[in-house]
Amino acid sequence: MTTIDPLRADCAVPHRESDRVLLGHGSGGQLMAELIDEVIVAELGETAPLQDAAVVDIAGTGVVFSTDSFVVTPRFFPGGDIGALAVHGTVNDLAMRGARPVALALAYVLEEGLPVEELRAITASVAKSAAACGIRIVTGDTKVVGRGAADGIYITTTGIGARLPGADPDATRGRPGDVILVSGPIGAHGMAILCARGGLGLEGEIRSDTAPLHELVAAMIAACGPDVHALRDPTRGGLASALNELAAASGVGVEIEEAAVPVPTAVAATCELLGLDPLHVANEGCLVAFVAPEAAERALAAMRSAPGGAGATVIGRVTDGPAGRVTARTLMGAGRIVDMLIGEQLPRIC
Repeated sequence: MTTIDPLRADCAVPHRESDRVLLGHGSGGQLMAELIDEVIVAELGETAPLQDAAVVDIAGTGVVFSTDSFVVTPRFFPGGDIGALAVHGTVNDLAMRGARPVALALAYVLEEGLPVEELRAITASVAKSAAACGIRIVTGDTKVVGRGAADGIYITTTGIGARLPGADPDATRGRPGDVILVSGPIGAHGMAILCARGGLGLEGEIRSDTAPLHELVAAMIAACGPDVHALRDPTRGGLASALNELAAASGVGVEIEEAAVPVPTAVAATCELLGLDPLHVANEGCLVAFVAPEAAERALAAMRSAPGGAGATVIGRVTDGPAGRVTARTLMGAGRIVDMLIGEQLPRIC
């Protein structure tokens, strides 16, 4: 009898179309990674690991730069809206490279027929969220397309930031022995969007976690400096994709304790009902960090004292391989591979 090792990385995956763009190419999982690597990066000729933001040298000063587009449906959801999400998403991408956000650019693509009052409400939310983060909207653009050519409104935000003293988080800096921390519960954003879109009657129970993370990161950097090796906010593709991306970029393995991953009861119950893995569900207000073992307690204390970090906890460790493999120790003590999402789970979530 042939036995199958559940931790083998070469298990078969479903056949998928490769000559046309699919919704799954926007999932933040394997399809998106393949599209970016095999088409976009290949044509651009870039070779550096892809990160949440880039550090660009301008006259000897490292400026952190990031851009992101937001296409969420519905545009207003429990816990937030597309305007707040657009600000938080870019602020958080800057923070994942250890930067204090300084300024944002705001671009709209509007569909003919969008109610002006809805645009006004979204813009007010952008302004309120930016002010709460201590940043200004300094430039932007507005385009209008024909009815049916967009989904009401698409928003692109581009941000610049200044790196905090002592900060050096980088996707390539994970090292064996690093402690893996998450700043709080996972899965709330994706499930809030799905419940609001599908009319599942759970809107009051699950609210998006969308929130800025720059103050949390600043507290970590102040406490631990360069011992904060890597940071990632697990948005599309969830915690599973974030861990796989960091493991691959650093050439290390990752092992987490499934029981240690904080999943809210309502999120866990909804995922079980729908057959979803919480590790694949999007987040917009938490981060995962690889921290040197000698600094882990300081980092955890700093996170718990900062906004958005009260639920911070240890979920695992970085190992010496196999490189790029993420495994989870289950409640039964067995191991399973935690892979990136293969197809499309929740379209238009961020």
